[in-house]
Amino acid sequence: MIVHHFFIKGIAHSSYLIGGQNKCAIVDPRRDVQVYIDAARDMDLEITHILETHLHADFISGHLDLARKTGARIFAPKSARCRFEHVPLAEGDTFRLEDMKFSVLETPGHTPEHISYGVTDTARGKDPVAVFCGDTLFVGDVGRPDLFPGMAEKLASKLYDSLFAKLLKLPDFCEVYPAHGAGSLCGRAMAAKRTSTIGYEKKYNDALQIKDRVKFIRSLTSDMPPAPDHFSRCSEINRRGPNIVEDLPPMEGWKPRVFARKIKGKNVIILDVRSYSAFGGQHLGGSTAIDSGGNFATFAGWVLPPQADIALVAEDRKQAEEAVVWLRRVGLDRVKGFMEGSLFAWSREGLPVEHVPQLSAQELHGMIKKGEKMTIVDVRSPNEFAGTYIEGAVNIPAPDLRTKYKTLKKDIPVILICSTGHRSSLGASLLKQHGFWDVRNVAGGMTGYSAAGFSKECRLCFNPHGPHFMGQWSSLKMMQKMAEPFKA
Repeated sequence: MIVHHFFIKGIAHSSYLIGGQNKCAIVDPRRDVQVYIDAARDMDLEITHILETHLHADFISGHLDLARKTGARIFAPKSARCRFEHVPLAEGDTFRLEDMKFSVLETPGHTPEHISYGVTDTARGKDPVAVFCGDTLFVGDVGRPDLFPGMAEKLASKLYDSLFAKLLKLPDFCEVYPAHGAGSLCGRAMAAKRTSTIGYEKKYNDALQIKDRVKFIRSLTSDMPPAPDHFSRCSEINRRGPNIVEDLPPMEGWKPRVFARKIKGKNVIILDVRSYSAFGGQHLGGSTAIDSGGNFATFAGWVLPPQADIALVAEDRKQAEEAVVWLRRVGLDRVKGFMEGSLFAWSREGLPVEHVPQLSAQELHGMIKKGEKMTIVDVRSPNEFAGTYIEGAVNIPAPDLRTKYKTLKKDIPVILICSTGHRSSLGASLLKQHGFWDVRNVAGGMTGYSAAGFSKECRLCFNPHGPHFMGQWSSLKMMQKMAEPFKA
């Protein structure tokens, strides 16, 4: 038996190839599936099984794409009521792949329909040696149960049973293969290590130390990070069956004046994926800025309307094509074209551009010391903001500016800051779409502001969607108690 791990940064998604002598299964595949075909070919294995643990919320699965390309059968939870051809599985079901026996455990909690696959290598022994547990159990954490409105407590209670009555009954040496790692919003405190064992998690996973059901439920239904908009949308797409990638129309390349005509449509959004400094230098009015160097897929799925056509502004075709892959991973399939020649060609045509001034840490600090009239908007998450912030700053997470822009004044400068400059650039673009004329972005964010000596170090800024609740940072209330605002 061999297990090969695949990992996607950004959405922090883990998928797996589990193989024998001649055949293999792919567990929780991503949408761009060629990586599995290539890996199986390199190992001289045939892909015969595609295993889904649940209806994934944060990404579009590649089960249909992989099935078309390989002829493999799809296995999925019976309770998911998937609308595509598959083998429905429920508690107690088993199937074999050469010497490997797969046993199905129903493990709801993160989602109502979740299952896990226990695997026994019968050539070596009778005990389960591995479990593919999806988003039920992570390294250092457990799945969040609050993605379905009105169901958080009920799902948290089911999660308790899935963990303590099922998964933790597996042998201590059983290897744990989750579907996500640190950086995913499917949990709140995942460790950086990507696999583990049942025994190690029993001993060191903080969530599993809460043996009381009521306290466990309370812990899992409070102080959770916000769930992006695309989470519920992706689940339904995965149930229905995503579009096959190779059936999607190719992205076109448009010269600047053609691009200018195309973006006049009512259902078109301009997505600028260049660096935040490039966007600040010059960009098209009305653009949405999501720097491809940041957590691109998560924020694209979070803020972009799924039914809109997308016109890309990128540095070149390669960057545009990479953006298309990431957008498809979160169910945004309507990329129609990109601007050939980027802003250099656009400007040579004499077409209009706009700007977002980029402030250094020193410039911002000087404005604060002078008492200049302005609004500082910190667009990080609340737990990041609680760790360290500039006194007087308003905390509005970047995606929330789509609606909470109404709470800000347009007649004074608005200074946006995040951990590095990526999310604040997104925030700046959203404000400009709503008529804010004097918007400025802090290059380097709180990380740079701290490095310049103007505030204490932000303990969370280095990984804004990582394990924020570990160790001494185990709760938001503790963080708030320890935090002291920096007095500029």
